[in-house]
Amino acid sequence: QVQLVESGGGLVQPGGSLSLSCAASGSIGSDYDMGWYRRQSPEKPRVLVAVITGGGITSYKESVRGRFTISRDNTNNTVYLQMNSLKPEDTAVYYCAAYRTFSETPSTRPEDYKYWGQGTQVTVSS
Repeated sequence: QVQLVESGGGLVQPGGSLSLSCAASGSIGSDYDMGWYRRQSPEKPRVLVAVITGGGITSYKESVRGRFTISRDNTNNTVYLQMNSLKPEDTAVYYCAAYRTFSETPSTRPEDYKYWGQGTQVTVSS
């Protein structure tokens, strides 16, 4: 079992930055794709923000590409999401997710991910 705990959410003004962290229990190492998803309302599905494979291959949602950066520390079992130039439409609950795989192609499908954190709220507003 893998448990994920997100942190770093909060209120930020448009154009500002936030850094999210996701700490995983146990030793994930490089055996998991780690993804950040977000949900803008309970009625909407979670959508991909960014994903990174154990080998460091990344994929991003088009609207965040160039503004967000996903990274991971396999030694410390932690994944990060650096968010810059934030916009009001980035407001959402952000979720960390893990998918055990050795594929070199990052998974962008939420149904592939077996483990999810509880989420952290990010609000971008003046």
